[in-house]
Amino acid sequence: MPGSTNPLTRVLVLRRIEVLTQAVVLLLAVAWLKIPLDVAPMMLVIALLAVVNLLTRWRLDRGGPASEGEVFLHLAIDVGALGVLLYFAGGSANPFVSLFLLPPTLAAAMLPARYAWAMAVVTLTAYTFLIFWKLPLPPPQGDLAQFDALLVRATGGATEHAIHGSGFALHILGMWLNFVISVGVVAFFLTRMAAALKQRERELAAAREAVLRDEQILSLATLAAGAAHQLGTPLATMAVVIRELELNHGSGDAELREDLLLLREQVDRCKQTISQILASSGHGREDSLGALALDAYLQHVLDEWLLIRPHARLSASWQGAQPAPLIAADRTLAQALLNLLDNAADAADANGAGQEVLRFSASWDADACRIEILDAGSGLAGEAMQRVGEAFFTTKVDGGERSGGLGIGLFLTNATLERLGGRVELLNRQQPPGGACTRVTLPLARLKAQH
Repeated sequence: MPGSTNPLTRVLVLRRIEVLTQAVVLLLAVAWLKIPLDVAPMMLVIALLAVVNLLTRWRLDRGGPASEGEVFLHLAIDVGALGVLLYFAGGSANPFVSLFLLPPTLAAAMLPARYAWAMAVVTLTAYTFLIFWKLPLPPPQGDLAQFDALLVRATGGATEHAIHGSGFALHILGMWLNFVISVGVVAFFLTRMAAALKQRERELAAAREAVLRDEQILSLATLAAGAAHQLGTPLATMAVVIRELELNHGSGDAELREDLLLLREQVDRCKQTISQILASSGHGREDSLGALALDAYLQHVLDEWLLIRPHARLSASWQGAQPAPLIAADRTLAQALLNLLDNAADAADANGAGQEVLRFSASWDADACRIEILDAGSGLAGEAMQRVGEAFFTTKVDGGERSGGLGIGLFLTNATLERLGGRVELLNRQQPPGGACTRVTLPLARLKAQH
């Protein structure tokens, strides 16, 4: 059905207002205006309407969708209840007869056209019935009769409203109250509808952005798989050459042997990464690292990063209940954290603070894990703060031994964390020595290992 909110819920809210208003109007008509109405059947109709509302609310709370036919049926019940009440209160001469306009309006707004036209037929039938069959309202008595005569003289409306008998004041009062109720209901419903439409537009915009991002990620994944396949042979050749250099020239020169060892470790790391790209496709998260305690998992990620950047200085701290919750995360989460650590280290290097300690802290509770990475870089400028995380936008520049970034690391990290229900924030640090704070909030519900 149209809209993102259950239409039947709106009908129930409006019916609460309807039941309360009907009961108050009936009470005022009998107790204050002294109109001799047949109260018993009218109160019974109002009570039955309230019972239907309560039973429907109970059914919705137990779950299950509401069909278009069910919404139409409830609107028809409202028309029937209004018709019975008007039958005992003057029929079509009652000023509240214009309330028959509300059910077709609601049907047109919430249901397909065929239901709107059907509701128009139902209300027209009820209105036509009340023209010929009704209990007429008795003439006003006492103070109401005097008020009626005063209004007739003041407005000159005796001839114009002769069709209503001598109840001109009662008719005017009823028209005013009917207008108040109609305006309130229409304003309430239309504002709720407008809010629902705006919310739907925001959801559609977010869905379009998600589709565009997923297309970019799919394109990158395709390119990454092709690159991984093509890099296999060159890396294998490099490994063989490095091994031969170690055998022929590394025995007598300690410094050369250390450099060759580092080079071999980096090549092995590249081969391992390519193997993970090719092997992890289609595997579930339980197949990647298995179930690990959260603190052990984070330490595993940090150890892996230190293998990639052996000269980096890192300080890690944990805070949370022990034993830490068990999680089963796929490879993409570890890669996302590695990307954030790389960005922080690169920012410090670019600021000439590569020897400063990179601070990694994590805290957790039963519901979420919060991670902060503090770097010693130059922080983020205004434009970078606005555009950071966009695909192919980077603040890294080529210079010296450093190569510029491709602008996809933080983009992929954002996508991974959003898929897991988390988010990443980048803030400038106010305390010396400055730099940036990368803050990750990650719900644990999707990561907790199944026992």
